[in-house]
Amino acid sequence: MAPKYVNHGQISAKSDVFSFGVMLLEIISGQKNYSFEGEGLAAFAWKRWVEGKPEMVIDPLLMKNPRNEIIKLIQIGLLCVQENAAKRPTMSSVIVWLSSETITIPLLRGPAFTRNNSLSENSKMSVSNNIFTEMSCR
Repeated sequence: MAPKYVNHGQISAKSDVFSFGVMLLEIISGQKNYSFEGEGLAAFAWKRWVEGKPEMVIDPLLMKNPRNEIIKLIQIGLLCVQENAAKRPTMSSVIVWLSSETITIPLLRGPAFTRNNSLSENSKMSVSNNIFTEMSCR
């Protein structure tokens, strides 16, 4: 969930962008956001990006696909999950980036959302455990 929604109960189009980014990173990694103890998927992906090891985020089953395409998706996902909603792209920008092979995607300038971005080492926080029901057709 987007930080602004979690902290203030406010939802916006940028909250949807954040959710899309998380979903994109989940698809690429083959992992759920909550599978990463203590840091979350966005923080894990950001750390690998900064280390120059984005392939560590990629599900091995996707490795047969062109690496540059998967890296592009990771970059888009990380742009979408930035903690500051004003820095997140619009969904129309995301659609253009996804559908174009020649357009330049903005560089990541700062860390994506992490659970500990604004917390001191001694701070405590609680995380809500929401239950989601998956619907399936008959």
